[in-house]
Amino acid sequence: MSCNRIGLYPGTFDPPTAGHLDIIQRALHVVDRLVVGVAVNVGKAPMFVLHERVGMVEKAIEALGVDAAARIEVRSFETLLMKFTKDCGASIIIRGLRAVSDFEYEFQMAGMNVHLDPEVETVFLMASEQTQFVSSRLVKEICLLGGDITDFVPGNVKECLLERVETERQKNSNK
Repeated sequence: MSCNRIGLYPGTFDPPTAGHLDIIQRALHVVDRLVVGVAVNVGKAPMFVLHERVGMVEKAIEALGVDAAARIEVRSFETLLMKFTKDCGASIIIRGLRAVSDFEYEFQMAGMNVHLDPEVETVFLMASEQTQFVSSRLVKEICLLGGDITDFVPGNVKECLLERVETERQKNSNK
């Protein structure tokens, strides 16, 4: 492996989950350096604004240990993915797959991306057995309904989610 193999793991990370961290750790076996690109969520109203999501990802990565954290950079982006990939100097896009249902969308995106820039490869990593059912959407739902999300998110993310849910409940009760 060359000393400059840079990968990009893009996502909205609203919020970051144990599944995201699993892919981040495993991506370090494929690349020398990893940029975690936290994207603006254009099509949806995110629970957390961009800088909050970046902060949660950064703090969760710190918990992975110094060796891993030294090889990871967290950056936000609001541009076309392929432009951001070039800006990062990445030649590989890392994507996680939880189920066959993820594959169709990811396959189409990989095809479009290679059309936009044939120099960039997409590498798919299968979710681990422990995280294949975890999604940001489900984690938010469970939290909103009072369920325990301890196994699905890093500790710092759990704190942020619980705080946000409580803030929203207080806002709604004051209406």
